[in-house]
Amino acid sequence: MNSIVLILSKRFRRFCSVAVGCLIGAVAVYGQHTTDFDPISPQLAGYLPSIMPDRVILNLSESPLESLNVNWRTSVGQPVGVLEWAEATHSSSFLQQVVAVKADSELLIVEHESNPTIEAYYHAAEMTGLMAGKTYVYRVGHGDFWSEWFQVRVPDVASEGISFLYLGDAQNGIRDHWSRLIRQAYKHFPNAAFSLHAGDLINRHNNDFEWGEWFYAGGFIHATLPSIMTPGNHEYGKDETLAPQWRPQFNLPLNGPKGLEETCYQVNYPELKLISLNAEEIEESPYLKQQQVLWLDSILLNDPRKWTVVTIHHPFYSTKANRDNEDLRKHFKPIVDKYKVDMVLQGHDHAYGRGMIGPSQQGGIDEVRSEEEGTVYVVSMAGIKMYDAEDYPWMERKASKTQTYQVIHIVGDKLEYEAYTIHGELYDAFDLHKAADGRNKLVNRIPTTPEYE
Repeated sequence: MNSIVLILSKRFRRFCSVAVGCLIGAVAVYGQHTTDFDPISPQLAGYLPSIMPDRVILNLSESPLESLNVNWRTSVGQPVGVLEWAEATHSSSFLQQVVAVKADSELLIVEHESNPTIEAYYHAAEMTGLMAGKTYVYRVGHGDFWSEWFQVRVPDVASEGISFLYLGDAQNGIRDHWSRLIRQAYKHFPNAAFSLHAGDLINRHNNDFEWGEWFYAGGFIHATLPSIMTPGNHEYGKDETLAPQWRPQFNLPLNGPKGLEETCYQVNYPELKLISLNAEEIEESPYLKQQQVLWLDSILLNDPRKWTVVTIHHPFYSTKANRDNEDLRKHFKPIVDKYKVDMVLQGHDHAYGRGMIGPSQQGGIDEVRSEEEGTVYVVSMAGIKMYDAEDYPWMERKASKTQTYQVIHIVGDKLEYEAYTIHGELYDAFDLHKAADGRNKLVNRIPTTPEYE
């Protein structure tokens, strides 16, 4: 579906909020801008913006033990956004200590051919001055229209380590089926510090109905469990433009290469560096590919952190026949090997596969073999679009037609990894033990469950 997208600059916000309000005509309750002359699909109608905040989401900042980013949406009837937060108390007494900050708000207009124009303000703000081990409450809104108070805990990584969820593609059947997986993962590991989404969150990059499904399926989880995400090929249109909703609706770090804002970036905990690489621009733009090569090498040079995790949508080693990303390996595996990156978490192939590949192996997917030293590469699938996993020797464990979620726990010199099926059955597990020279020793804990073919 073709679309025309306009993001208005900040200097015109006040003018545009008045002008758009005058031009809209009949305005439905809570500012949903549909008229008798604008037919709208019943599906999309459930995801229209209103004057009440919706699509509230927490994202990790560059330094997530000190600050967290918040994003939300309102209709054009609410052009101003405010974030309020405080340290949590055992009652509502925190209301006496609330800090308020005005959000950075921008108007996004997306015109669809078969549906009326969707217009909404997206608001971004930051909670600052946070402390590890403390719990905070926050809400978003303005005037008489506010969200509920959400609660989030900043992990005390020095004493308890850090745990996080890793999810592959959602993409299809998001409201009906992916909802079951993310809710099961959260129910199973409610104390995770954050979730990581490895691309293809939706199927059609600018489809606001699908983005509405993604936010609906996650619900309050998005607002209470901080997240990061890397874009997949389905976050890009046929003209290679990023989803118009991506940057307005997420609030991700801006510390990557120019031209890749909020898609290529880093997040730093005291002993863990998280890196998002933009796979689509690696594949489509030689210039932006080279910029990511130089940037990745620069941020890993002399990095003092013990653990490094990279997420990228396209796999270094595929689980699927006729998919072998040789050019990706050519440019990025030498850097991964050089700096002893611990894990690369991927999506795209709609199956499960996991193996460990060291610097000495430079072949393709049907040549390299899993070993006990090197970097762990994982491909995972969270949605219902399934492919078969081929029997390639690089995979220590694989699964076809299986939705999984993964939890990774890091404390000191040990990383524990577990993959679970959608109903909570342990399917794959291993430990990494880090030596003084930075090399890892892998110890498998694979359950006796047969592989799902």
